[in-house]
Amino acid sequence: MLKRFFLASLMVLSVAPAAWAQGQWPDKPVKFILSQPAGSGPDNVARLLGERLGKPWGQSVVIENKPGGQNTIGAQAAAKAPADGHSFYFATTAALVTNSYLFKQLPYDPQKDFVPVTFIARSPFGILVRADSPVRSVEDLIARSREMGGQFTLGNEGARTFGGMIARLFNARAKASANLIAYASNGASVQDLLGGHVQAIVADVASTAALVKQGRLRLLAVTAARPVPGFETVPRLADLLPGLDLVGWFALVAPTGTPQAVIDRVSQDVSMALSDPEIVQRMATLGPIAEPGWKPEQLGTFLREEHARWGSLAKEIGVLPE
Repeated sequence: MLKRFFLASLMVLSVAPAAWAQGQWPDKPVKFILSQPAGSGPDNVARLLGERLGKPWGQSVVIENKPGGQNTIGAQAAAKAPADGHSFYFATTAALVTNSYLFKQLPYDPQKDFVPVTFIARSPFGILVRADSPVRSVEDLIARSREMGGQFTLGNEGARTFGGMIARLFNARAKASANLIAYASNGASVQDLLGGHVQAIVADVASTAALVKQGRLRLLAVTAARPVPGFETVPRLADLLPGLDLVGWFALVAPTGTPQAVIDRVSQDVSMALSDPEIVQRMATLGPIAEPGWKPEQLGTFLREEHARWGSLAKEIGVLPE
């Protein structure tokens, strides 16, 4: 009797991966957990993908926003989510990489609590001023910051955020003297720029593209080394400051222990969605640049390389974890 029980157990274990692969997943709504609020750049992209993926999966994709704590609230929630193949973390650079160099203690482990699924998109940042600003170029901004010292203000989403790190690196490498003003969010910095309370900001292109196209903000430069679709004529910081390629990104990861067959299926389906011309076009209007075709192991290698790169950059500007 006992022997038959063990044989039956082994059969169930051997059949389980095949069952996942044969489409018995998902059997309930799939959850994408985000560390950003509704209406943010990552949220817009996640909802666009969720809308497309819900059709082949036969289940709705629920977007669960858990903003706050500089990504730690959402990341912790995702790390503790059931590893049953129905919960994923729609993560950003800050959550998976740069937070490791900004905080002495995190309520989650970026490298141990998650397994890679697939890359989603790159999200370039930019340096922006009001459309009526006398600052017409990055060179002009650098010169004015030196002349004015602490009187020239450069806003960002927070000292210990990806945007804040970009602002510090820009100041250091350009030998600028901008007074870095930290905000609680990109949205708050944008509103203060529009209101004339700061003279320039560092913000992601996705959240500011509409205001640039409306003629309310001027994009002086992008932080990507490659041209940004829709803003091909905008100067790149890398042309002025060689090697400065600071691009945010979105990636999908899952709680450690999630079945590999599900991870492979989701990775494949997301890549197919990102290859759809309609999705590419719609995403381009939001700002991020889709990058389909990433396998889980490729994302794993990329994350390790990003940790090494940002560890070096953190030392360069003297960032100490707090």
